[in-house]
Amino acid sequence: MLKSPPLDGLRFAFGTLTVLPVPVHRWDREAARAGMLCAPVAGLVVGGSAAGLGLLLLLLGSGPLPAAVASVAVPAALTRGLHLDGLADTADGLGSGKPAEDALRIMKQSDIGPFGVLTLVLVLLAQVAVLAQLYDASWARGAVAAVVSAVAARLALTLAARAGVPAARPEGLGAAVAGVVPKAAALGLAAGVVAAAGAVAAAGAVAARLGWYDGVRTAAAVAAAVTVAELLLRRCVRRFGGITGDVFGALAETAATTTLVLLSLGH
Repeated sequence: MLKSPPLDGLRFAFGTLTVLPVPVHRWDREAARAGMLCAPVAGLVVGGSAAGLGLLLLLLGSGPLPAAVASVAVPAALTRGLHLDGLADTADGLGSGKPAEDALRIMKQSDIGPFGVLTLVLVLLAQVAVLAQLYDASWARGAVAAVVSAVAARLALTLAARAGVPAARPEGLGAAVAGVVPKAAALGLAAGVVAAAGAVAAAGAVAARLGWYDGVRTAAAVAAAVTVAELLLRRCVRRFGGITGDVFGALAETAATTTLVLLSLGH
Protein backbone atom coordinates (compact mmCIF):
# COMPACT_ATOMS: atom_id res chain seq x y z
CA MET A 1 0.00 0.00 0.00
CA LEU A 2 1.36 3.41 -1.03
CA LYS A 3 2.01 6.02 1.60
CA SER A 4 0.43 9.46 1.51
CA PRO A 5 2.06 12.02 -0.84
CA PRO A 6 3.37 14.25 2.02
CA LEU A 7 5.11 11.32 3.67
CA ASP A 8 6.46 10.17 0.32
CA GLY A 9 7.74 13.68 -0.24
CA LEU A 10 9.59 13.77 3.08
CA ARG A 11 11.05 10.34 2.43
CA PHE A 12 12.19 11.42 -1.04
CA ALA A 13 13.69 14.68 0.25
CA PHE A 14 15.63 13.12 3.12
CA GLY A 15 16.48 9.94 1.26
CA THR A 16 17.99 11.73 -1.74
CA LEU A 17 19.32 14.97 -0.24
CA THR A 18 20.86 13.63 2.99
CA VAL A 19 22.63 10.53 4.27
CA LEU A 20 20.04 10.03 6.97
CA PRO A 21 18.71 6.45 6.88
CA VAL A 22 15.31 7.27 5.38
CA PRO A 23 14.09 4.66 2.88
CA VAL A 24 12.57 5.97 -0.36
CA HIS A 25 9.64 3.76 -1.40
CA ARG A 26 8.53 5.67 -4.49
CA TRP A 27 10.58 7.17 -7.34
CA ASP A 28 7.76 8.31 -9.60
CA ARG A 29 7.16 11.90 -10.67
CA GLU A 30 4.51 12.50 -8.01
CA ALA A 31 6.88 11.49 -5.23
CA ALA A 32 9.67 13.55 -6.79
CA ARG A 33 7.37 16.59 -6.91
CA ALA A 34 6.45 16.24 -3.26
CA GLY A 35 10.08 15.57 -2.38
CA MET A 36 11.41 18.70 -4.04
CA LEU A 37 8.73 20.77 -2.34
CA CYS A 38 9.94 19.29 0.97
CA ALA A 39 13.60 20.03 0.21
CA PRO A 40 13.72 23.11 2.51
CA VAL A 41 12.57 20.87 5.39
CA ALA A 42 15.63 18.70 4.83
CA GLY A 43 17.65 21.91 4.81
CA LEU A 44 16.17 22.88 8.16
CA VAL A 45 17.37 19.60 9.69
CA VAL A 46 20.82 19.88 8.11
CA GLY A 47 21.17 23.51 9.15
CA GLY A 48 19.90 22.82 12.65
CA SER A 49 22.49 20.08 13.04
CA ALA A 50 25.23 22.41 11.80
CA ALA A 51 24.21 25.16 14.18
CA GLY A 52 23.88 22.68 17.05
CA LEU A 53 27.43 21.43 16.70
CA GLY A 54 28.77 24.96 16.37
CA LEU A 55 26.94 26.09 19.50
CA LEU A 56 28.10 23.00 21.39
CA LEU A 57 31.72 23.85 20.66
CA LEU A 58 31.17 27.44 21.76
CA LEU A 59 29.56 26.18 24.97
CA LEU A 60 32.57 23.96 25.62
CA GLY A 61 34.88 26.94 25.34
CA SER A 62 35.89 26.77 21.68
CA GLY A 63 36.55 29.93 19.71
CA PRO A 64 34.43 31.07 16.76
CA LEU A 65 36.76 29.58 14.13
CA PRO A 66 36.46 25.92 15.25
CA ALA A 67 32.71 26.43 15.63
CA ALA A 68 32.56 27.76 12.08
CA VAL A 69 34.57 24.84 10.71
CA ALA A 70 32.22 22.42 12.45
CA SER A 71 29.15 24.17 11.06
CA VAL A 72 30.56 23.92 7.54
CA ALA A 73 31.60 20.29 7.99
CA VAL A 74 28.17 19.07 9.10
CA PRO A 75 26.30 19.82 5.84
CA ALA A 76 29.17 18.29 3.88
CA ALA A 77 28.99 15.13 5.99
CA LEU A 78 25.20 14.90 5.84
CA THR A 79 25.28 15.06 2.04
CA ARG A 80 28.38 12.84 1.59
CA GLY A 81 29.98 15.90 0.03
CA LEU A 82 27.78 15.51 -3.05
CA HIS A 83 26.86 19.18 -3.24
CA LEU A 84 30.51 20.20 -3.04
CA ASP A 85 31.40 17.57 -5.62
CA GLY A 86 28.63 18.91 -7.87
CA LEU A 87 29.94 22.43 -7.44
CA ALA A 88 33.44 21.35 -8.48
CA ASP A 89 32.19 19.35 -11.47
CA THR A 90 29.97 22.19 -12.63
CA ALA A 91 32.86 24.63 -12.37
CA ASP A 92 34.99 22.30 -14.49
CA GLY A 93 32.20 21.96 -17.04
CA LEU A 94 31.57 25.67 -17.29
CA GLY A 95 35.26 26.49 -17.35
CA SER A 96 36.16 23.93 -20.01
CA GLY A 97 34.91 26.07 -22.87
CA LYS A 98 33.91 22.89 -24.71
CA PRO A 99 30.58 22.02 -26.39
CA ALA A 100 27.78 20.79 -24.16
CA GLU A 101 28.35 17.08 -24.84
CA ASP A 102 32.05 17.31 -24.04
CA ALA A 103 31.42 19.49 -20.98
CA LEU A 104 28.92 16.96 -19.62
CA ARG A 105 31.47 14.20 -20.14
CA ILE A 106 34.06 16.21 -18.20
CA MET A 107 31.56 16.63 -15.37
CA LYS A 108 31.03 12.87 -15.14
CA GLN A 109 34.71 12.12 -14.71
CA SER A 110 35.83 11.13 -11.22
CA ASP A 111 38.74 13.56 -11.03
CA ILE A 112 38.52 17.30 -10.30
CA GLY A 113 40.09 19.85 -12.60
CA PRO A 114 41.70 23.20 -11.76
CA PHE A 115 38.45 25.16 -12.02
CA GLY A 116 36.78 22.78 -9.61
CA VAL A 117 39.62 22.86 -7.08
CA LEU A 118 39.80 26.65 -7.11
CA THR A 119 36.04 26.99 -6.73
CA LEU A 120 35.93 24.53 -3.82
CA VAL A 121 38.75 26.27 -1.97
CA LEU A 122 37.23 29.72 -2.35
CA VAL A 123 33.72 28.62 -1.40
CA LEU A 124 34.81 26.71 1.70
CA LEU A 125 37.07 29.56 2.80
CA ALA A 126 34.22 32.01 2.36
CA GLN A 127 31.79 29.85 4.34
CA VAL A 128 34.20 29.31 7.24
CA ALA A 129 35.32 32.94 7.33
CA VAL A 130 31.78 34.29 7.36
CA LEU A 131 30.52 31.90 10.02
CA ALA A 132 33.55 32.63 12.20
CA GLN A 133 32.77 36.34 11.90
CA LEU A 134 29.11 35.81 12.77
CA TYR A 135 29.81 33.46 15.70
CA ASP A 136 32.30 36.01 16.99
CA ALA A 137 29.65 38.75 16.77
CA SER A 138 26.96 36.65 18.47
CA TRP A 139 26.15 33.01 18.98
CA ALA A 140 22.62 33.75 17.75
CA ARG A 141 23.77 35.31 14.48
CA GLY A 142 26.09 32.41 13.79
CA ALA A 143 23.46 29.79 14.54
CA VAL A 144 20.74 31.53 12.52
CA ALA A 145 23.12 31.91 9.58
CA ALA A 146 23.98 28.20 9.64
CA VAL A 147 20.31 27.23 9.61
CA VAL A 148 19.10 29.81 7.09
CA SER A 149 21.91 29.15 4.61
CA ALA A 150 21.09 25.42 4.59
CA VAL A 151 17.39 26.13 4.00
CA ALA A 152 18.20 28.61 1.23
CA ALA A 153 20.41 25.99 -0.42
CA ARG A 154 17.53 23.50 -0.60
CA LEU A 155 15.04 26.16 -1.66
CA ALA A 156 17.27 26.77 -4.69
CA LEU A 157 16.84 23.07 -5.55
CA THR A 158 13.06 23.36 -5.38
CA LEU A 159 13.10 26.32 -7.75
CA ALA A 160 15.48 24.51 -10.11
CA ALA A 161 13.06 21.57 -10.31
CA ARG A 162 10.20 23.76 -11.54
CA ALA A 163 8.31 23.14 -14.75
CA GLY A 164 10.06 24.39 -17.86
CA VAL A 165 13.61 23.57 -16.72
CA PRO A 166 14.83 20.60 -18.79
CA ALA A 167 17.24 17.83 -17.89
CA ALA A 168 20.60 17.73 -19.66
CA ARG A 169 20.74 13.94 -19.55
CA PRO A 170 18.05 11.25 -19.81
CA GLU A 171 19.26 9.61 -16.59
CA GLY A 172 20.37 10.59 -13.10
CA LEU A 173 18.88 12.76 -10.36
CA GLY A 174 18.56 15.74 -12.67
CA ALA A 175 16.32 13.79 -15.02
CA ALA A 176 14.32 12.34 -12.12
CA VAL A 177 13.31 15.74 -10.72
CA ALA A 178 13.52 18.07 -13.72
CA GLY A 179 10.28 19.96 -14.25
CA VAL A 180 8.34 18.18 -11.51
CA VAL A 181 7.37 21.24 -9.45
CA PRO A 182 4.66 23.56 -10.82
CA LYS A 183 5.89 27.14 -11.17
CA ALA A 184 3.17 28.55 -8.92
CA ALA A 185 4.00 26.07 -6.15
CA ALA A 186 7.72 26.81 -6.42
CA LEU A 187 7.23 30.58 -6.25
CA GLY A 188 4.72 30.26 -3.40
CA LEU A 189 7.11 28.10 -1.40
CA ALA A 190 9.95 30.55 -2.06
CA ALA A 191 7.89 33.46 -0.74
CA GLY A 192 6.94 31.44 2.34
CA VAL A 193 10.52 30.41 3.09
CA VAL A 194 11.81 33.97 2.69
CA ALA A 195 9.15 35.26 5.10
CA ALA A 196 9.80 32.43 7.58
CA ALA A 197 13.55 33.02 7.48
CA GLY A 198 13.02 36.67 8.31
CA ALA A 199 10.65 35.83 11.15
CA VAL A 200 13.04 33.26 12.66
CA ALA A 201 15.95 35.67 12.45
CA ALA A 202 13.89 38.46 14.01
CA ALA A 203 12.86 36.17 16.87
CA GLY A 204 16.48 35.15 17.42
CA ALA A 205 17.55 38.78 17.37
CA VAL A 206 14.97 39.71 19.99
CA ALA A 207 15.98 36.77 22.17
CA ALA A 208 19.65 37.71 21.96
CA ARG A 209 18.92 41.44 22.26
CA LEU A 210 20.25 42.20 18.82
CA GLY A 211 19.01 44.70 16.24
CA TRP A 212 15.45 44.42 14.94
CA TYR A 213 16.75 44.68 11.38
CA ASP A 214 18.23 41.18 11.50
CA GLY A 215 14.92 39.76 10.33
CA VAL A 216 14.79 42.05 7.30
CA ARG A 217 18.46 41.41 6.55
CA THR A 218 17.95 37.65 6.65
CA ALA A 219 14.85 37.65 4.44
CA ALA A 220 16.67 39.85 1.92
CA ALA A 221 19.72 37.57 2.00
CA VAL A 222 17.64 34.47 1.21
CA ALA A 223 15.82 36.25 -1.59
CA ALA A 224 19.10 37.45 -3.06
CA ALA A 225 20.70 34.02 -2.68
CA VAL A 226 18.02 32.21 -4.67
CA THR A 227 18.24 34.97 -7.28
CA VAL A 228 21.98 34.37 -7.67
CA ALA A 229 21.30 30.62 -7.87
CA GLU A 230 18.71 31.33 -10.57
CA LEU A 231 21.31 33.19 -12.63
CA LEU A 232 23.65 30.21 -12.34
CA LEU A 233 20.81 27.86 -13.27
CA ARG A 234 20.07 29.81 -16.44
CA ARG A 235 23.74 29.82 -17.34
CA CYS A 236 23.93 26.04 -16.90
CA VAL A 237 20.78 25.43 -18.93
CA ARG A 238 22.18 27.51 -21.78
CA ARG A 239 25.59 25.88 -21.50
CA PHE A 240 24.64 22.23 -20.94
CA GLY A 241 21.14 22.11 -22.39
CA GLY A 242 19.54 21.49 -18.99
CA ILE A 243 20.23 20.52 -15.40
CA THR A 244 22.08 17.58 -13.89
CA GLY A 245 22.69 16.30 -10.39
CA ASP A 246 25.99 18.19 -10.40
CA VAL A 247 24.20 21.42 -11.28
CA PHE A 248 21.84 20.88 -8.35
CA GLY A 249 24.85 20.60 -6.05
CA ALA A 250 26.36 23.76 -7.48
CA LEU A 251 23.10 25.65 -7.00
CA ALA A 252 22.85 24.55 -3.37
CA GLU A 253 26.39 25.62 -2.51
CA THR A 254 25.99 28.89 -4.40
CA ALA A 255 22.81 29.77 -2.54
CA ALA A 256 24.28 28.80 0.84
CA THR A 257 27.46 30.80 0.31
CA THR A 258 25.62 33.85 -1.01
CA THR A 259 23.32 33.80 2.01
CA LEU A 260 26.24 33.67 4.42
CA VAL A 261 28.20 36.43 2.70
CA LEU A 262 25.19 38.76 2.66
CA LEU A 263 24.45 38.06 6.32
CA SER A 264 28.02 39.06 7.19
CA LEU A 265 27.72 42.51 5.65
CA GLY A 266 27.50 45.30 8.20
CA HIS A 267 28.86 43.21 11.12
